[in-house]
Order: sequence, then C-alpha cells, then structure tokens
Amino acid sequence: MARTIIGVNDPKAVKRWSGALALDMSQKSYFNQRFMGRGPTAQTPIQILTDLDSDAGESISYDLLAELKMAPVEGEDILEGKEEQQRFYTDVVFIDQARCGVNTGGAMTRKRTLHDLRARAKMQQSSWWARLMDEICFIYLSGARGINPNYILPLGYTGRADNALTAPDQYHQLYGGTGTAFNNIDPAADLMDLRIIDRAKSKADSQGGGATNVPVLQPVMFNGNETFVLVMHTWQEDALRGGTAAGQYLDIQKAAAAAQGANNPIFKNALGMYRGVVLHSHRNVVTFNNAGAAGNVNAARALFMGAQAAVMAFGSPGNNLRFDWHEETRDNGDKVVITTSSIFGVKKTTFDTPAGALDFGVFSLDTAVTPS
Repeated sequence: MARTIIGVNDPKAVKRWSGALALDMSQKSYFNQRFMGRGPTAQTPIQILTDLDSDAGESISYDLLAELKMAPVEGEDILEGKEEQQRFYTDVVFIDQARCGVNTGGAMTRKRTLHDLRARAKMQQSSWWARLMDEICFIYLSGARGINPNYILPLGYTGRADNALTAPDQYHQLYGGTGTAFNNIDPAADLMDLRIIDRAKSKADSQGGGATNVPVLQPVMFNGNETFVLVMHTWQEDALRGGTAAGQYLDIQKAAAAAQGANNPIFKNALGMYRGVVLHSHRNVVTFNNAGAAGNVNAARALFMGAQAAVMAFGSPGNNLRFDWHEETRDNGDKVVITTSSIFGVKKTTFDTPAGALDFGVFSLDTAVTPS
C-alpha cells in the first residue's frame, strides 16, 4: 500500500510541527495555563506583549502612567501654571533566541517512520520548553536562581537576553513570622502561615499611589472580579497545612468551597482562596539554603502576584509562529536531527521612580521551610 511521507525539512512539516509544538507547550506550562494574557490591557500576572510577533526588533519598551498627586485648586484660585505634568515610568524587555535539539539516532531512523520521530521529538521538546519557560518565570519573578536541584538552568544563572534579574525592593518584600530580613529568618518560627498572607494582602490594599511614588499593586481581574494570586513552594504549603488552629488551613478549605469562578484558569488546582487571594503551590518556587543569622536556614520565596508582575515577548523566527522546527540528516543520511527554537524574553516588571527602581506587580514572601 502506498504511503505519503513528508520528507526532512518539508515546508509543510515545519509549519505543522511548529504550531503543534507551540500548542503542546502551552498546555503543559504551569504559568501559560493559568497566569498569562495577551496584550498590554491583559490584567493577568504575566502579560504577553505582541509588538514583536511579526515586526522586526529586539526589544519592547512599555510604560506605567503614574497617578496625579497635585492638591486641588480651590474656589477662585488660579489653576494656570499649577497643572501637573504626566509622569511615565518606562521599562524594557529584550528578546533573544533559545534552542533545543534531539538526535534520533541511526536505529530509530531505520525502524520507525519519520512521522513517529517527529511525534516523539515534539513530545520531548514540548515538555522541555514548558519546563524552561516555567523556570525562567519563577527565576525572574523572584529575582534569583536559588538552589532548586531539579532546574535545567544551571546554578549561578543570571538571566538571558540582556534582561537582568532584579532582587525584590524594600517595598515589595515580606518575611515569615517575626523575620525582618533574609539573614534573620528563624527555621522554626518563620514558616508559612496565614499571618504573612494577611500582611501581604493588607500591604497590597494600602501601599503606594498618590504622592508616594510607589506603584499600587493592581489586582488580577477574572470575570469582573478582583483577586491576587499567591504561589508558594510545596514545603511552604506543608507548613500552612500544619496550622490547624482557628484561622489557619481548615478555614481556607471552607472558603474554597464557596469560591467564585472556580472554572477560571486561575483557580485550576488551587489550594483554596483566602481574603480574596487564590492560593497555589508548585515545586519550582525558588528555594535557598543560606537564610538566617548563620546562613544555613532553608527558605523559599513565595510569589504574591497582581497584574503585570512580569512581561513576556516573542519574536517570530520567520514562519509567523513562536517556534521554529528544523530537521536535518547526518552521517550520510543515517541519523535525523530535529531541533526547535524560539525567540523570546521575560522580565519582572520594574520601573525607575523617584523612590528608586521598584517592582510593580509582585511581593516576595520569604519564609523558612523544613524539607524532610
């Protein structure tokens, strides 16, 4: 029986498998499934800026328009000359290429059809890309690589595409328990509990705006409702679950049962909802082993996110898609090598204000953890 085989690097294969890879990666990525939205008006934790999807360029500049802070001009007093100028705070995200490849080996090319090789390569590489994107999001939002042993990005990673990692500033950093700094986190007293979530929510509701020059943490919007999102490490979740006193984890479960919009992606696999904050946990939250006075306390950096905590931008590799698919033969046609690439950049949203370089949409919640 005759078979139709699309050969190596056939344009139809490139187009088909590039699109399939992008879709598959998006479905596997933790951040993409829940916390991303397209365009500058998306009120999600991560905004995907589309300016470079089809246009040439290596960076996107985006602005924060600050609130007016002038006092009112009363009665018959003269307004002329007292008008306040508009203040724009600008940030830039750069893009660059990243690549991944699979060498299928000679035995596979002899025993399986090219279509099977492509399917298997897509499966492997979509998982790899999803892991990479999630790790980069956690690292940039945290402003640090940490020590997570399961990361594919190396220890000492300092970012990519000229997008520097930015440590949390004083207005956007909280610590568990009575901790006031990273170097005085106590391993027993400063664990994750509802109190630090209370403090983060109150801080988000009250900090900034007007004459302070500190940006207001804007809530995430879903179905017309406002909320914030907290993503903690699984060991921080473990500590939170251990709080069985009144007002601790048992009350979160009660609130979760009545949560609105449970079918919204932001609620997918959520732990619950507390004071309008949707609670999540993930193993890839950045961890450390050098907290505390002696520099030997295990800690994790939970992310309390509002809208536009970070931005992501893509550049098309020339096929009007976010991923490129390339195939070639080696060793006199015996081996087929399949590589994929994407041109993208990620950056935590920060703005240079009169109060200094400040985060815009995320609080870092550092607490001790006790892995077993």
